[in-house]
Amino acid sequence: MTNLHFVYCTCSNKEEAQKIARDCVGKRLAACANIIDGMESVYWWEEKLIEDKETVLIFKTHENRILELTENIKKLHSYKVPCVISLPIVGGNHDYLKWILSETK
Repeated sequence: MTNLHFVYCTCSNKEEAQKIARDCVGKRLAACANIIDGMESVYWWEEKLIEDKETVLIFKTHENRILELTENIKKLHSYKVPCVISLPIVGGNHDYLKWILSETK
């Protein structure tokens, strides 16, 4: 099961996150997406320090779907350079991990 990943993404708002989540999960690029609204971000962009509210979007998927998932997110996203980061899942509920695998074949 070590080929499963979390894919972390930030969105401009909840509506954008919902749109991206529905599209990506609908295409089975991920088994599941979680949306966490109300995150505050502080970052540099175009030589300015920005403080903004964003929405977190977390996908669970198989590593062989990461490239297509990333490209799909970029196509749908409003940011010029969206944050899309993959983190390996190293353990957890075996039955849940099998479910992720079965939904992303």
